[in-house]
Amino acid sequence: MNQTHRSGSVAALAHLFPARQIVALVLFCLLGAIASTASARDCSRLVATGNPEYPPYLFRQSIENNNLVGANTEIFQKIAKQLDIDIEVIYTGPWSRAQKEVREGRIDLIAGAFFTVPRAQYMDYIYPAFLTTQSVVWNSIKKPIQFERREDLIGKKGVTVIHNSFGQEFDSFAKEKLDIDTVPSLEQAFTRLDRGRADYLLYERSPALAYTSIWGIDDQHQVAGPAISAEGLYLTISHKSECNTGELRGRLTQAVREIVESGQAEKALKDGLETWRSMH
Repeated sequence: MNQTHRSGSVAALAHLFPARQIVALVLFCLLGAIASTASARDCSRLVATGNPEYPPYLFRQSIENNNLVGANTEIFQKIAKQLDIDIEVIYTGPWSRAQKEVREGRIDLIAGAFFTVPRAQYMDYIYPAFLTTQSVVWNSIKKPIQFERREDLIGKKGVTVIHNSFGQEFDSFAKEKLDIDTVPSLEQAFTRLDRGRADYLLYERSPALAYTSIWGIDDQHQVAGPAISAEGLYLTISHKSECNTGELRGRLTQAVREIVESGQAEKALKDGLETWRSMH
């Protein structure tokens, strides 16, 4: 653009907008930029949530306290320390509500989630898994069963909690080959086992240990044979979190890897079980 054309453009602008309006427009733009900068998210603090009924991994400190405690919270505190940021793990309601809060970007992180394709549509998974949960076959000490492979359960009566999943492969086998009833709660499942109305119970090892210990029945049951399935628990970050950047995901990955390899994650699991027991 030549000098003559630029001069003409300025003159045209001055003709269209009086000087006072131009000054006001400039000030408005500057104030908008300042407000935008002031409202920028402070990513030195992240907020996480999770399943509040999942001891020893995650559970409410008390009815009055909105913080979640347990193994996963201890691990997240270690991650925060390594990254020199604050991570607060809070109660946001039942598990379904917690997932919704992250999906809609009101909460940054989930403190422990299994991988599913639908969940990967709204949050990023940080690898590796920081803990692995095992689902096992529980039976009564008074009526033990022999279990080495899943075919050993054919012909026996099983029980589990409604909506439980043990991985696509085992679920398909169970649907086709096994006789398994479902009940609304874990306590009801153990009651059915104790009364001889079931030969075995399928459930995750650590949560079952946590609950049976406070019910005073942990010495009446045992795990039969190897785990039937194992699922990784992952740290996840919402796609809609303003703090979700490649740089942060890289730092989280490094922190999780170091905590897992150093054995701190497994220690946190033991600590979580002790915390749960001390609260009950």
